[in-house]
Amino acid sequence: MASSTPSGKSLDKIELQQLDPQELKTWIKAQALDLGFSDCVIAKPDAQDQMPRFKEYLERGYHADMHYLKENLEKRADPTLLVPGTKSIICVRMNYLVASPQPRYVPFEPNSAIIARYAHGRDYHKVMRGRLKTLASRIKEKVGDFESRPFADSAPIFEKSLAESAGMGWTGKHTLLIHKKSGSFFVLGELFTSLELPFDQPATAHCGSCTACIDICPTQAIVEPYMLDARKCIAYLTIEYKGIIPEELRQGIGNRIFGCDDCQLICPWNSFAKMATIPDFDARHGLDNMSLLDIWQWDEATFLANTEGSPIRRTGYQSFKRNIAIGLGNAPYSVDVVTQLHEAKPLHDEIVNVHIDWAIEQQLQRANV
Repeated sequence: MASSTPSGKSLDKIELQQLDPQELKTWIKAQALDLGFSDCVIAKPDAQDQMPRFKEYLERGYHADMHYLKENLEKRADPTLLVPGTKSIICVRMNYLVASPQPRYVPFEPNSAIIARYAHGRDYHKVMRGRLKTLASRIKEKVGDFESRPFADSAPIFEKSLAESAGMGWTGKHTLLIHKKSGSFFVLGELFTSLELPFDQPATAHCGSCTACIDICPTQAIVEPYMLDARKCIAYLTIEYKGIIPEELRQGIGNRIFGCDDCQLICPWNSFAKMATIPDFDARHGLDNMSLLDIWQWDEATFLANTEGSPIRRTGYQSFKRNIAIGLGNAPYSVDVVTQLHEAKPLHDEIVNVHIDWAIEQQLQRANV
């Protein structure tokens, strides 16, 4: 007897049961690639093995003020508690590079405003969720109705470990996922489903004795292999953290005003990094080639206009200006820089002004050398 889906289409439940699971899995992966995903694997909804290390991370305080990481630990370990009825998780990734990186770390021009490459274009969270919803719709057209829910760094999920458990790569010593043939310049997403699909097998790790990412970190945030102290991490400090950045870390931040790619740029496996296949990651508003002084000129209206649909909006205007002030403090001495820093003080809050004062002091010290 036929039943009816929410869309009004008739489906035969027997048909879903008769589909060969392996053939369906192969078909789903082909659809994922067609939608612009770089890879697709099927993971078991189980991350219990991550809990001991994660609890140690929390106990050390390495999560900084991201207190939400302490919540929903049971759901992190058991994804079926997050989405009841989940039987398989479709894990996908998207490459976001639009130009090949240097094969090894090369310092940037000191007057450039450095923004992490994933943030040059459209917010990947929106791109990922939209395409995961389309993937779910295609599967429903194929098999009939089933339960699904898309995620893109938006819920208590061990997304790296789930993807790793299904062979999408291995966790590098910098704590990011690395793929043997694609490097690490990609973002992850998940589609929780009620489908019973065969699970993929984990890949082997290939970091060996390499410590390049640990050695290159400007603030020594990778305190040991596979353990990152967010309190020192430039990505955390310039994106998540809203307070006064410790003075001892400011020089290490250099001219990085949103995120940091250094541990990825030095990684030998990124000589195999693949380019993005969709235009959403193309740079907007010159964010891949902007000077510190040019971006310092942005008022709040310009910031909001130029970061619409961008992950940079996450940091907020005042924190963004705080980050640029640090960059200007680390730049070569310039009368123009000092003048513009002084003129901007009445426009900003106390936290930003602490960093402006520091930047002016750094500039003047450099002038007297």
